Amino acid sequence: MTRTAIVYHPTYLRHETRDHPERKERLLAIMEAIASSGIEPVRITPDAATVDQVAKIHSQRYIEQVRTTADRGGGYLDLDTVVSKDSYDAAMMAAGGTIAATEAVLGDVDSAFALVRPPGHHAMPHRGMGFCIFNNVAVAAKYAQSRGLKRVLIVDWDVHHGNGTEAVFYDDPSILYFSTHLYPHYPGTGRASDVGEDDGKGYTVNVPLPQGTGDDGYLMVFREVLVPIAMEFKPDIVMISSGHDAHKGDPLGGMGITTPGFGAMAGVAKEIADGLCDGKVIATLEGGYRLDTLSASVVAVLKAFSGDVPKVKVTEDIRTARRIEEVKAAQKPYWRCFS
Repeated sequence: MTRTAIVYHPTYLRHETRDHPERKERLLAIMEAIASSGIEPVRITPDAATVDQVAKIHSQRYIEQVRTTADRGGGYLDLDTVVSKDSYDAAMMAAGGTIAATEAVLGDVDSAFALVRPPGHHAMPHRGMGFCIFNNVAVAAKYAQSRGLKRVLIVDWDVHHGNGTEAVFYDDPSILYFSTHLYPHYPGTGRASDVGEDDGKGYTVNVPLPQGTGDDGYLMVFREVLVPIAMEFKPDIVMISSGHDAHKGDPLGGMGITTPGFGAMAGVAKEIADGLCDGKVIATLEGGYRLDTLSASVVAVLKAFSGDVPKVKVTEDIRTARRIEEVKAAQKPYWRCFS
């Protein structure tokens, strides 16, 4: 059996958002579900990221804005993004959590899940938005490259497009950003025709999906788009922006993934990692706002990382098949697998 780790720190609970959808009870529910699941992952307590590590992604001015907002007792970065008095510390620890997960898979574990908050994939280089303060997965990708890895695959299956992660790496051919998301939906980005710019053309792969897409559609996309591109890209590590708000029970979603569906998607990501980069795969928590479905689907991902991948029968989803053809047409100039 492969060794799987979870990364967690109690500082994450100090990012106080009260009755906001992104609240500390999310992590408490996940930790309780893991404890009662029968799985026993390695537990890692991270250190906070340094300012220099976060500044690989975010401007010094923005980092200082977050710190001073917290020092003044809190406020808002936008209408949705809360900063409390301890949010700067929590956000630095969240970025540190993804660094710790990356370091773990470079050591003696095969996979790791960074159970962090605040989430990150909407955070832009110069501002936070969409519940996100610092872009945790982007910080981790840069850290991986500082440790000698050259090519990073980021798989983002949150129901919302990760516009921050896309913006950071839009011209970077060393980072392949792959996103499945409801479209149109917040934040309004992520069209199939958005494929990157300059040297990064083809290294952004957006798969906008219609409302209600479930296990069938997502697994079709993973098998027909993600796997062939990943095989050609040959990443040195796989990173997952693991949002669980595409679960069929999530109140902010509108998609139809089941709990076994998340396990099956994680199984595809692990399969890619096993075949191309010695099994090195990490996940970092993004969205997911119904406590029972969030916690159950995180457990399903952890089980899949350990080799317990649920068997999900896939039948053709006609609406998704059309979107897949649009994506293949947009990506055809950049990938031999679609020529």
